[in-house]
Amino acid sequence: GFSYKAVIFEESGVLLPAPHRTATDWEAQSCIPAGTIQQAVLSGGENSLSLKYSRGELTAVEFLQEMGQQCFEIANVRVPVDSFLWDLIRNEMIKQLPIMAEAAQCIRAEGLKTALLSHNLCLGAGERFLPLDQQHFDVVVELLQEGMARPNSGIYKLCLERLGVQPQESILLDSSSQNLKAAAQLGMKTVKVDDPEAALKELETHLGFPLQGFVPYTRSVRPGMEIPKDRLQKYLEDVLGAHPRAPLELRQFDHGESTRSYLVRFGGRLLVLKKEEEPPDGPSGPSVPREYRVLKALSEAGVPVPPVLALCEDRSILGTPFFLLEHRAGHIHRAVALPAVPLCRRRAWYGAMANVLARIHSLDLGAAKLQDLGEHGNYIQQQVETWTKQYRAVETQVIPAMERLIQWLPLHFPDSQKTTLVHGDFRMDHLVFHPDRPEVLAVLGWKFATLGDPLCDLANNCMSFFLPAHFSALRGLRKCDLGHLGIPTAEEYSQMYCGHVGVELPENWNFYLAFAFFRRAVMLQGRLRGSLSGRPAPGDSSPKDAEFVAELAWDFAVKEGFRVFENLPPTKLLARHCSTWAG
Repeated sequence: GFSYKAVIFEESGVLLPAPHRTATDWEAQSCIPAGTIQQAVLSGGENSLSLKYSRGELTAVEFLQEMGQQCFEIANVRVPVDSFLWDLIRNEMIKQLPIMAEAAQCIRAEGLKTALLSHNLCLGAGERFLPLDQQHFDVVVELLQEGMARPNSGIYKLCLERLGVQPQESILLDSSSQNLKAAAQLGMKTVKVDDPEAALKELETHLGFPLQGFVPYTRSVRPGMEIPKDRLQKYLEDVLGAHPRAPLELRQFDHGESTRSYLVRFGGRLLVLKKEEEPPDGPSGPSVPREYRVLKALSEAGVPVPPVLALCEDRSILGTPFFLLEHRAGHIHRAVALPAVPLCRRRAWYGAMANVLARIHSLDLGAAKLQDLGEHGNYIQQQVETWTKQYRAVETQVIPAMERLIQWLPLHFPDSQKTTLVHGDFRMDHLVFHPDRPEVLAVLGWKFATLGDPLCDLANNCMSFFLPAHFSALRGLRKCDLGHLGIPTAEEYSQMYCGHVGVELPENWNFYLAFAFFRRAVMLQGRLRGSLSGRPAPGDSSPKDAEFVAELAWDFAVKEGFRVFENLPPTKLLARHCSTWAG
C-alpha cells in the first residue's frame, strides 16, 4: 500500500551485466584460463581496478589498459580485453538492457521518477558502453564527475536530492550487496539484481503495476477503471475470428481526456478500445456511437483517422457502449514548441496540421452521409447555450470574467456561419505524426465532432499561441521567440489554413478566439469540480486555471468590442446598449 515516487537504476549489473558474469563462457571460447577476468577486475581489495575506476582514479582508457596488463600477468598470455567487452555488449547486454529500459518507461508512464547511476564506462574509441537513451531517466548521476564511489552513501543522498524525494519514497536496483546495504541504511527500499527478470517481478510487487508491455502514451489501467477481460476476450474472438493462446493485455491511454480509452494487445494485434463514460462525460451526452459513425465516414473518405473495426452497443459486455480501432503508431507532440523536431522543419509540421484541418472542413457531407450529424447554421448559438449550462452545473465559485462572457457572447454572434464537419477539439496533441516527416497519420479525439462553423475549430487550434509556456493545463507559446523556434506566428498559421480552404479570416476573428477560450475555461472548471468531488482525471486543473483562461477570453472580447465600437456610425453610438461594448 505504500506509494513510491522514484526508482533508481545502477548501470553496472542492472542495465549492463557485470563483466565477470559473462567472463566464464568467453574465457572458455577464447582459450583463456578460467577466472582470469574476474581476478583481474576484483583482486587488490581497496586498490582493485573496479574500485579505482569507480573512485575516478583511472580513466576509462587507463582502466582497459590496466585490465589487459593484469590479465597478462595472471594468464601469462595476451588477453584481448576489447574483444571481451564487445562480446559482452553484443551477446549479453542485448538480453538484459531492453527489459530494464522498458521497465524504466513503464515506471515513468505511471508518473514516478527514474534515475541512473552511471560509471560512464567508454571503450578506447570513446563510444559509450551503454547505448541507452538517457531520456528514459529524470536524473543521471555520473559517478566520475561527482568524484564519489559506492558504497559511499553520499552518492545516494545526491541522487535523492536531485529527484526531490525522501529515502523511504525510493527504490534502488543494484547487484552489489555492499551498495544495497548503504542505501538501506538511509531508509531506501532495495532490490538485489541477480536475475533481471526475478528482480523486476520483485519490483512489480513493490510498485503495484506491470513493468512490461509498454506502448508509448499508455500506462497501467487506473484503479476503478478496470474492464472485465474475460468478456472482452470472448467478444474479440467472436468479432475478429481469432483465438490467440495468450490472454489479452490491457493498458490505458494517459493522454488528455482519454480516461476511457484502452490499448488492447490481442494476439499479435494492437487495438484501441474507446468506452462510453457512465454517466456520459461532457455536455453532448452519449458520444461513442456518434464518434464511431464519424470515424467510419472519415476513414472511407480518406481523411487520416485510425481504421474502425467494430461498434458494440450491448451493455452486458462492458457495461456501456464501446468501439474498436486499429492502433496507429506514431509520434504525438504534446509540446507545441516541437522540441523533438529539428528547428528547420517545425514550420512544415505546422503546415501539415493546417492542411489536415482544411481537409476535414472540406469533406463532402452528402457523400460522407453526415449531413444529419447536426443542425445547419446556428452552431455557435447552440454551443454558447450548451457550454453556459455546463458551466453552471460545475461552478464552484464566482469568476467575474465568466459572468461577463455569458452576457457578452450572445450579443456578438456572427451574422452568418458556414457549416462543415467540425472536430470540436482540434489541437496539436490530438494528431499522430509520422516519426520522420511532416505527415499526419491520424487525427484523434472526435468526441465533440458535429456540424458547425469551421472557424471555431481554427480558433481552438490557435489557443496555444496565446497561452504561456508555464501554464500547466495546456502549455503554449505566449511570449516565446517563435522565429527562433522555427514556428509560425498565430497569424501566419491562420493564413496557412485559409490558403488551403480559399477564405480570409473574418473581421470578427477575436469573437471566435473569445468563444474558444470561454469553452476551454468551462472544461477546466469541469475538471476542477470532478477533482473536488473525488473523481480525479488526467490533467486535473487548479482553481486558478479556469479563471486565468476566462480572463484571456475576456481580453479577446474587449478587442472585438472596440472593433465593433469603432465601426459604428456616430449617430448609432448612443442607440446601442453599453453592454454590447466590451469594457
